[in-house]
Amino acid sequence: MKKIISIKEVGKEKTARLPIKIVKKDKLAKPSWIKMVLPNSDKFHKVSRLLKDNQLNTVCEEASCPNIGECYSQGTATFMILGDICTRRCPFCDVASGVPLKPDENEPVKLGLTIAKLKLNYVVITSVDRDDLKDGGASHFSECIKEIRKNNKKIAIEILVPDFRGKGKIDIALEILLKQPPNIFNHNLETIPRLYKRARPGARYEHSLLLLKDFKKKLPLIPTKSGLMLGLGETNGEILDVMKDLRQHNVDMLTLGQYLQPTPYHLPVERYVSPTDFNDLKREAEKLGFTSVASGPMVRSSYHADEQAQGVGT
Repeated sequence: MKKIISIKEVGKEKTARLPIKIVKKDKLAKPSWIKMVLPNSDKFHKVSRLLKDNQLNTVCEEASCPNIGECYSQGTATFMILGDICTRRCPFCDVASGVPLKPDENEPVKLGLTIAKLKLNYVVITSVDRDDLKDGGASHFSECIKEIRKNNKKIAIEILVPDFRGKGKIDIALEILLKQPPNIFNHNLETIPRLYKRARPGARYEHSLLLLKDFKKKLPLIPTKSGLMLGLGETNGEILDVMKDLRQHNVDMLTLGQYLQPTPYHLPVERYVSPTDFNDLKREAEKLGFTSVASGPMVRSSYHADEQAQGVGT
């Protein structure tokens, strides 16, 4: 029997084979409002050890999230299932790309037990893209939700899903998730349609909007959510247009945050958006009818997700 070997590429190796080459630029000076909490607390190390002992991944670590110190220190984390190797190679993301191993059948049980040990009341589950799987990983999401709720029936679960792109995959994925629905369904558009070929190769703007709309149509009482990065070369006007598209597709919740370049081999930061601009965009989003908006330089899709979810049906 032939042994399956995974291939894992990061940094320069990951972005070298992109059809659109990344042009290196002089780094913009980071403004004073870009602040990170250093990961140095007993709670941080406890969470980190528990995840390592149970062979679990978090997007906090794999994507080099700047808020990892604050979140771990508060005993929270965004769990990343289906391995740590993505089948896509988005040049804004620090998660490794390549050929992944088959999903760990024991991961849902380990995840459920770990979350119970952390005594969490709200949890975010995300994953790498798994274009190699027939259902895009939806059945694994479903099993994880089931195992988490075995230990805490009252826990609120937000899932941040990939786009399940491919013939029939949206229908397959959503039918599976209907059996174990989350409390919040999140899928990030990430950027404006003009920048998709550059920032999200393999994804399609209209497809991601359709995924959000179709889920809402099937489960209208469950809030849907999406997020955008600013600083990749878009304008505030283009961000406003995307927000309008999201509302037209019945998306309830929104996150807006500053893109930060993880390595010199990733897309450069084209601009640092001021806190004033983030506040202005938040007001515009609220006018459009979003029930909850988190907008600021250090905001990420699952940053303080429990606080953002309060009052929207969880």
